[in-house]
Parts: sequence; structure tokens; C-alpha cells
Amino acid sequence: MPPRRRQQATSTPDLNEAARLADRLQQAGYTKRDIARIIDRDPSLVSQFYTKHKGVAFVPALRQVLDAVTTGGITDIPELAALAARHTTRRITAKGTRARVRSKAVLITPTGTGTGRVAAQAIASGSTRLRPLIAEAARRGLKLAFTVRLHRSGYVVPSGSRTDSPGIRRDVIQRTDHTEERSYGSAATGGFDAADFAQRVDAVGGDVTAAVQQWLIETGRIHADAHIVHLEVRTWRPR
Repeated sequence: MPPRRRQQATSTPDLNEAARLADRLQQAGYTKRDIARIIDRDPSLVSQFYTKHKGVAFVPALRQVLDAVTTGGITDIPELAALAARHTTRRITAKGTRARVRSKAVLITPTGTGTGRVAAQAIASGSTRLRPLIAEAARRGLKLAFTVRLHRSGYVVPSGSRTDSPGIRRDVIQRTDHTEERSYGSAATGGFDAADFAQRVDAVGGDVTAAVQQWLIETGRIHADAHIVHLEVRTWRPR
């Protein structure tokens, strides 16, 4: 379903190219959060296109996405994200080398609480940024739970069934794009041993997406050809 048309953004002469392209995508009905999902970055970075003139590395990708939206009629965010990933290049340093990608350190609080989320591009590449979180949780002996989002036809068990996600029926969220989020495990109902899950991840070469998908298929929750479009992992210390 195409995004709802929004009021056109006001053009400002001193905006950089990334901000101007982001403006045109907003005129086409996408929010800054949507644009962030398309380029697989935090929404705060899109805001910095305007405030700190960032985003040079994303200009080729944004141009391709804008062309796909305005000329090709493509409106699906995961499809646009896949297109953007093919045209995203790293920033070049003053020495002519590729800049290192900044990444957040694994953050797990003293109580064991930690969260990591990935979507689109990161999922396609195995959600590897979640691997350190899972490994650290395993080292600390923590519990783990996760939420997946995929097209509702990909699930085997009907929505809200206690057979699928016992005791947390309220955690089924249906989206307007025909996808559905379901959560597995919680502090209240019990979760999974992070160490066991870390072994699953190691067994598939560090591909967190594949490990989660394999578990869902083995337990009869999703069809073998289902495609995960969002994944969140949560940890906590068992009582």
C-alpha cells in the first residue's frame, strides 16, 4: 500500500543534497523514520541531514530510491531498502580510505536488560550486529526473548493462538502492510537460555536471522519460505 500523502516540505536553499532528496521523499508521503528504515540507519541521522549537513554517502542511494518511487512506482519500504543497500557507499576519509562504520557497543545493564533491533538490510546480511548482544548474554547466563515481523501468511499458527506464543497473546501486532509481529518469550512467562541460542547462532556461522528462522520452522511456527523483515532481541537476568 502506498504511503499516505503528506503536506509538502518547504524547500530551503542551503540544504545539502541528502536533505533535498529526503524532502522530496517526504513530499511523496514518506516520513523521516521511513527514510531511516530505507537506508538502514537511525532516524536521528536523517534529522542530521538538515541540522549538521550529513548524508553525503547516502545521496546515490536516495536518488535511486526517489527515482524508483516517482518513476518506477515502487512504494514497499523493504523493496526500497534493498535497492538503497546496493547504492550505499562508505564515506571516504581525507587519506582516501573508507571511513569506519560507527557502531554502538553492546549495552547490557547490571540487571541483565539489553535490547537490539534490526530490519531490512541488516536482516538480509544475517543480523550480525545482534550477535555480540547474544554472545554477551550467553556469557552472563541471561535469558533471551525475541520479536519477529513477517507477512502474516508466513505464520503457520493462527494469530493470537496460545500454541504459538503461550501467555503473551497481547504481543501480537498486525500492521497495515499485511505483516504481523509476534513475540516469543518474556520475563513473565519465561524465555530462552541465551547460551543455547548463542550455540544456534554459532552453528549457522553467526547468522542470527537464520538461527531465528530455523527455530521458528523447527517448532512449526512459520513456513519454510517465510521472510523475516524485522527482528528484535531482548535479554534479562533470570530470578
